[in-house]
Parts: sequence; structure tokens; C-alpha cells
Amino acid sequence: MKFTEFHFQESLQEGIDASGWEDATPVQEQVIPLILSGRDIIASAQTGTGKTGAFLLPILQRLLEGGSSDHHINALIIVPTRELAVQISGHLDGLTYFTNLSSIAVYGGGDGNTFVQEKIALSKGADIVVSTPGKLISHINMGYVKLTQLSYLILDEADRMLDMGFHDDIMRIIAQLPEERQTLLFSATMPPKIRTLAQKILKNPAEINIAISKPPERIKQHKFVIYEPQKNPLVKNLLKGSPFRSILIFCSKKINVKQLTRDLKKAGFNAEEIHSDLDQAQREETLRQFASKRLPILVATDILSRGIDIDEIELVINYDVPHDGEDYVHRIGRTARAETDGTAYTFVTEKEQGKMSRIEQLIGREVPQAQVPAELGEVPDYRPKERRPAGDGGGKKGKGKPQQQDRKPTPAPPKPAVNTTQKSDRVPIKLEKRPPAPSQE
Repeated sequence: MKFTEFHFQESLQEGIDASGWEDATPVQEQVIPLILSGRDIIASAQTGTGKTGAFLLPILQRLLEGGSSDHHINALIIVPTRELAVQISGHLDGLTYFTNLSSIAVYGGGDGNTFVQEKIALSKGADIVVSTPGKLISHINMGYVKLTQLSYLILDEADRMLDMGFHDDIMRIIAQLPEERQTLLFSATMPPKIRTLAQKILKNPAEINIAISKPPERIKQHKFVIYEPQKNPLVKNLLKGSPFRSILIFCSKKINVKQLTRDLKKAGFNAEEIHSDLDQAQREETLRQFASKRLPILVATDILSRGIDIDEIELVINYDVPHDGEDYVHRIGRTARAETDGTAYTFVTEKEQGKMSRIEQLIGREVPQAQVPAELGEVPDYRPKERRPAGDGGGKKGKGKPQQQDRKPTPAPPKPAVNTTQKSDRVPIKLEKRPPAPSQE
């Protein structure tokens, strides 16, 4: 379905054309007419399905049709992270370029000038405000935020916000809003806590389910089963002479991001880091360098797993196994965007094998196990607890039992040899040898 078939106002259609949007995605085809009709929405839709356009376009259309006012806030979009706020604000800038609609993004990390701009918009009015919960609460506490005549509330990635502990902030914000409004809730997953939230804030909602719980087929996935101390050496081994020119590495902890980035720089790789300890200006500059391909390697926490909109990321490395399957899908979904192919590697230690097995069950396939380079030494068997053979005794996931990489694991103790040349179910990773990524020097 073409966007022209929705018969948006001419000024909005110009913005759609200028943004390069032509064909509506399935979630847009289903959601846009419902929002235009005034229905509340609860939609299960992950990043990459086009959900941002699904709620922005009909809201902009309704504002252009007469729901706009210069003296109060007309629409509020609440998001979990600064990065997602910036991303949505960027889409708004493009879509509203030929209209007279105003918008502002409100999030932490700005300077005094930014705060003044936010205060003016929140007190005097703006058509659309995109905000993180905590920063909006800070402004609300000062008593000048005008939300009493709000017409549209959008909660994007609601599951992520609840996971991050924003439930009370969200409910405080909603308490400031009028009862008569249109509310849209988007979430990648629909756990009971989301259903409970929806019952509190939505009225007779239409329910849409476009969630994709499986990664695109064009992503080549592999797992490396290793010991914890082998992670940094394996990253450097994979990157040395790698053909990949845009690499995103996810770590679950900031300390791992910092240590890995230091190790990569020391080894001569051009790498930078993003995490919550950096101020917003630093994070935005690093993202600009990465998006423009001036920075080939970016190491980040999960802060970027949903809030980054950069095409042509060729390789994603999960330095740690994500906490759940949805996070895994989001992480590796940063590659293979815009109809391109992608590659995803996941490092699995002994303690993480159970999590990896549950992820494999969620995505409906076993991720092929790649062969660890022989020079890294012995590695553990991949034997998650729920898949141990009867009578195995449980043990400690192979602790003290090195893996013979070139044969399938069996209940019997493996032979001490590793990386032999026998037939193997381990997939050797063959990379086209090129010069290593240039040093920062």
C-alpha cells in the first residue's frame, strides 16, 4: 500500500516524500486508519516494523485537520531513552518540514540553553513533545507544564519503560492529563504488566499484533562457546583482518564496555564507547561518527539496542548473552536493515548457556556454534542444563571439562585434545582477510 492512498494533507505528503517513504509496512497499514478514526490502540510491534511512522503520520494528519493549538501541548510521546527521543524527533523534523506544526524533544543531558528551550515549549505550548519520563517529571515538578488540554498520548516501547522502573513516573504523568484523550500504547512484548497498564489507561482499544519474535533470515547468526577470560581475545581475533566496516558490540555492563574499548584501542583498533556515564553531547558525536562510517567499531550497553536508527551495520557482537530473547532480537536486529544482509555473533560462557538455550527456543532455531580459534585454548562444552542427558548428574556446565571442539559433546568425558581436524558440527568462520581497522593514531 502506498502512503498516497491514505490521502494525507498535501503539506504532510510532501514531508513523507522528502523523507523517502513510499510503501507502508503491515503495522502502518493496520494502525493508521484506526488512529485516524479516533480509536485507542494497543499494538505489539518491534523496532524495524515501521511503528514510529504508524503513530506519527495519523497524529500529524489529525493536528493538521484542526486539532492544533499554539497555547498548550497537543500530543505527548513518552519513550524510554534519549536515543529514541532523538530518533523520533528527527523523523518529526522531516515529516513536518512543509507544515506549521511544532515539536520538541525533552530528555536529560542538555545544557542551560536546552533547559530554557524546553521550559518555553512546555509552558507556552507545542504541537508535539517527545520526552523521557524522568526529564518530563522534573519539569512537571516545577509547575509550568501545560498538559490539561492534551489530545494525544503515545507510549512507545512501554515494556522497556516498565523494565527500567518508570511505572510510577508514567502514572504521575498520566494523572496530569485530561480523561478525554486518544491513547496509543506500543510494546515489543505483551507481558501481564503491560496488560495491566493498558487496562488502566486505554478505553476500548483496538489490538494489533505485528510483533516479530524471530530475527530476519538474512542475519547470519553464530554462537561462540567460551570461558569468560577468552571474550576480549576473541573479539580482537575476530576483528583482526575483518571485512566488516561497521561493527556494533553490545555489553550488558558499563564496566565491560569501558574495559573492552580500552583493550581495543590499545590493540590499535579505531573504537569508541557509548553508555550512560557519557554526557549527551559526547554520545551524539560518537553516534554521528559511527553513522557516517568514520568510526568503524562502536561498543555500547543495551541503551542502543532499540534506540539506534543506522543502516548498513554489518556485524553485531553480543559480548554477553542478553537477559531475554526479545533483547537478543533487538540487538541483532541492528544489522540487516534496509534490505541488507548482516552477521551476528554471540559469546556464550558456562553461566550463560541456559539463557542462550531459552533464546534459541524463542526464535525457533538453534544458533550454529562457531569454532573458536585454536590459539585461544580449550573451551567448554555447550550443554545447557535443560538439555543435559539423563544421568549426567547436573555438574557445573562442564566446568573443568574442556571441550574437544571438533566432535559433538557426549555424556562421556571429552578427550583433552582441542581444535582437531576431525569432522565437526562447529562452523568455522572464514573471513576475507583485509588490513585491520585503522588505528586512532
